[in-house]
Amino acid sequence: MARIRVLVVDDHRIFAESLAAALAAEQDVDVAAAGSGPAALRCLERGATEGRRFDVMLVDSDLGTATADLAQPAYAAASMAGDAGPAGTNGRAVGGRPGVDGISLVGAVRTAHPAVRTVVLAERDDPRRAAAALQAGSSGWVAKDCSLSRLLAVIRGVLRDETHLPPALLTGVLRELTAARKHRTESERLVESLTPREREVLRCMVAGLGRKAVAERLFLSPHTVRTHMQNVLGKLGVHSTLAAVALARRAGVGPVDLAGDVVERGGQLA
Repeated sequence: MARIRVLVVDDHRIFAESLAAALAAEQDVDVAAAGSGPAALRCLERGATEGRRFDVMLVDSDLGTATADLAQPAYAAASMAGDAGPAGTNGRAVGGRPGVDGISLVGAVRTAHPAVRTVVLAERDDPRRAAAALQAGSSGWVAKDCSLSRLLAVIRGVLRDETHLPPALLTGVLRELTAARKHRTESERLVESLTPREREVLRCMVAGLGRKAVAERLFLSPHTVRTHMQNVLGKLGVHSTLAAVALARRAGVGPVDLAGDVVERGGQLA
């Protein structure tokens, strides 16, 4: 029987213990738990190193808002036969200080461990956050109070490359995704209106460089840089550097690589 390796990530200890114990009662499910985003990433990394990769990660949408520490042994029922340490804790939750929220963790796992399917567990239906989770790479959004049979169906479904959302969320999530696509398309159009030099300046702004630093990097005078920045703001239709950076991010414009190259979304060079 093929076994499913599940990582539960939640900083509410009682919930994590109960869920892990319930899942571990299934004959084909092995479970470990982590109490924070950094701890979860360590678990996944160790599992990959040891050749015992996790298949599914269940992550709390509100991860990082609680102070619970899961560093101590937690649930004896959750068995990871032969495992020890963060990647397989033989029923012990792995702790760590909060520092990465649930949706950010989804994105980090998608980048570092693309084979791992993630499902977000939420206390309430929130179309905007559910849409953000899907955009970050989640395969599902499930209510924390759903039945165990429903959660198991979702776990097995995402391993078949299915996407799971509560029916009540579908309309709201589609609306959010459509709006996000519209904003992104408009942002891309505005960025395309910039000259090559203005795009360079914008990338420097995204990197957080001030006027003097931009001038030194691009071998321009501070006055010229100021003019370029004003032109960027005007063409993008915004009134502050912060707003320009946010729009640039939506359009997929990445920060200038301070080592020397300009980096676009996905690591592609401009």
